[in-house]
Amino acid sequence: MEFRVPDEHRMIRESVRDFCEAEIAPIAQEIEDEHRFPDEIFDQLAELDVMGVPVDEEYGGLGGDQLMYALVAEELGRVSGAIGLSYAAHVSLGSKPIEMFGTEEQKERWLRPLAEGEHMGAWALTEPGSGSDASDMDTRARKDTPEQSSASSETLEASQNGDEWVLDGTKQFITNANVAGSILVKAVTDPDAGYDGISTFIVDPDADDGFEVTTVWDKLGLNASPTCEIRFDDCRLPEDRLLGEEGDGWRQTTKTLDGGRISIAALSVGLAQGAYEAARSYATEREQFGQPISEFDAIRDKLVAMDRKIERSRLLTHKAAWTYDEGEDCTRLSSLAKLDASETAREVAEEAIQTLGGYGYTTDFAPQRFYRDAKLMEIGEGTSEIQHLVIGRELGL
Repeated sequence: MEFRVPDEHRMIRESVRDFCEAEIAPIAQEIEDEHRFPDEIFDQLAELDVMGVPVDEEYGGLGGDQLMYALVAEELGRVSGAIGLSYAAHVSLGSKPIEMFGTEEQKERWLRPLAEGEHMGAWALTEPGSGSDASDMDTRARKDTPEQSSASSETLEASQNGDEWVLDGTKQFITNANVAGSILVKAVTDPDAGYDGISTFIVDPDADDGFEVTTVWDKLGLNASPTCEIRFDDCRLPEDRLLGEEGDGWRQTTKTLDGGRISIAALSVGLAQGAYEAARSYATEREQFGQPISEFDAIRDKLVAMDRKIERSRLLTHKAAWTYDEGEDCTRLSSLAKLDASETAREVAEEAIQTLGGYGYTTDFAPQRFYRDAKLMEIGEGTSEIQHLVIGRELGL
């Protein structure tokens, strides 16, 4: 049993940490206040060659594993939950499914620019009425022969040798949708087939007619990471935009979420670590009654509890990532990691605010931002309640 991070992984982690301290930390609150997606940060992450960490080098990625990716996500979360969230959605949800399920042509056309950081990726599953039952979707895709007068030039060229898919529906709470170069969209292709009637399509937001971003949500936190409602109205896609086989969309979803939950767990560990470090720094410098407040039992016990929870969540996250990399079934572990780490992030951030007292409630100090960001970790990629359901099923309960 080896707990030491491999040398190559440690080098990547240290490189990303240095970048985060120099480039992200100084603007983390600013971009949150401005609700601004920081394109320049992601351009620089592309220069660091980490926009496709777990993607094969053949398709422009770094060729790393899930553990290396988790380390990068943690470092980003340690300074900015918003940047970490957009990054995780780009890699786990927007990029990896193309590598896992796409054709060689799709990987060259869509995966390579994602892995190289040319543009962002997104993934559209949730709908306004679906809630935790993500499989209950109204978005539909049907086969149709294009009308020459209404089809785009790209669609016409691609459809000369086949039919088109026509996409109609609305997706809700989609990360990166208004900054993405490609979006993987889940739609029902056979309403009578249940889970086996769901398929995945690649949508080009810039080129495909019938696609619209209808809302960019203001949120409790994570406002530098755009969360959108998107609508498809007679959105015509070439036949080769189907990812994998027709009816294979739900199986793809469950496999994608195994990796996605590990990334959210890692991001949560990063948020908790950032909040802890802010609290520890303040507690060792702030004096009351002639001594640093960290020397008082009440504050010291808080800091010890924070460290304990973070270490537990990190170990569970790394175990889930290792299991994923070994090719073993990691559904239970990824859900456990996500459940535990997301709760740790919220609890640690809350205690960090309490440690700073009144200052912790102001935007001059980071804990309030970590606290607001952490709450989504218990909701996105399956709520904590859904994680209990998944884990219970894995336990045969």
